[in-house]
Order: sequence, then structure tokens, then C-alpha cells
Amino acid sequence: MRIHSAEFLQSAGRPDQFPDGGRPEVAFAGRSNVGKSSLINRLLGRRGLARTSSTPGRTRTINFYTVNDAFLFADLPGYGYAKVSRALQEEWWVLVEKYLADRRPLRGVVHLTDARHPPTEQDRELQEFLAAVRVPCIHVLTKGDKVPRGRRVAAQRAACEVLGTAAPNAIVFSAETGEGAGDLWRVIEAVLAAPPRRPAAAWRDRGRPESD
Repeated sequence: MRIHSAEFLQSAGRPDQFPDGGRPEVAFAGRSNVGKSSLINRLLGRRGLARTSSTPGRTRTINFYTVNDAFLFADLPGYGYAKVSRALQEEWWVLVEKYLADRRPLRGVVHLTDARHPPTEQDRELQEFLAAVRVPCIHVLTKGDKVPRGRRVAAQRAACEVLGTAAPNAIVFSAETGEGAGDLWRVIEAVLAAPPRRPAAAWRDRGRPESD
């Protein structure tokens, strides 16, 4: 994928603030500090375009970026930060649930987990939710440069066992070196080319990962 342009479009704290236009979207989801912003910046070749909050747990919006004036990236707020109140966790889930379940331009979700550690219960719950609302998922293991090559296959298998996904579909990625960027782009391009999905009924009262 050759990037001609990439720019911040808008933030949305409520479903009625989601952008119009119908261009296909790919969303990025994962725990707080898993490396979503670094991954997005590396893919787009724009250092500092996607930024993280200096205080974990404070990001309550979905940030949208326009790429090549053709499609959007959506950076979902992180989850799993234990010091966030239950009220903020619920606020996070209402926004993300609505987006994932009902957003018609959404073609797929890049689900990030840390290659150095097994996925958490919140990661597994998100994976189950994506399956329930029929959103294609791309599993990426971030911070791959910090895992010795001899341990990567084991890390892939362990993560996929927890998440219930196929090991070959787990892409090892490094924002530092760019490893995995080409493989990830090829999958993203295929997902973007897929026809629009029908919004699924929201999956309520279970599988709600804690917000960041």
C-alpha cells in the first residue's frame, strides 16, 4: 500500500458523532499501552499522527483518520486499565459496542495483543464479541522486536489458543523495525475490498472488557 495522504479527521465521543460518507473503515483495538498508536503511525508513515493520552484511562473517544482520501482508520480507546471507575467502563463499552455492532462502513478490526505476554480475559472477551457481531478480525502481536525469534512461534500459538484463532493468522509486528507491516497491509487491503456487512444485533450483558 502506497500512502499518498493520511490525516486526522475527527474524534467521536458519541455514536451521532461518527463520520458520514460511507468510506470503508478498519478499526484498531487493544489494551491500554499495547501499541495501537505506534502501529498506526508506522503503517501510515506519519510519526506522531496518532497520539496516546498521557494519562491512562482518560481517552473516551474513537479517533478517525482519513487515508488516501479512500478509507478510514478508527483508533478505539484502550481497555483493561484497572483504576478506571465502573461508570467510565460502562461509558466506554456503550460507545465501542455501538460502533462494532452497528457501524456499516466497518470492514474489520485489527486486534492487538502484546507478543511478550499471553492475552488477557478482556482480550478474549473482545474476540468473542467480534465473532458474535460478525466483524472480521486481524490478530496482531505487537512489540515483536522484543521477543527472540526462537520464541515467536510459541508466542503465536499461546496467544491464538487463548483467543481461539488460527496461529497462521497472528501477525508479529514491530513499530520500531517495521517488521510485519507488509503482511498486515496485505490483509487490511483484502478486508477493505470486502462488501459492506450487515449490522448485527448488539451483544449485551456479557463479554464487556474493562476500559483503559
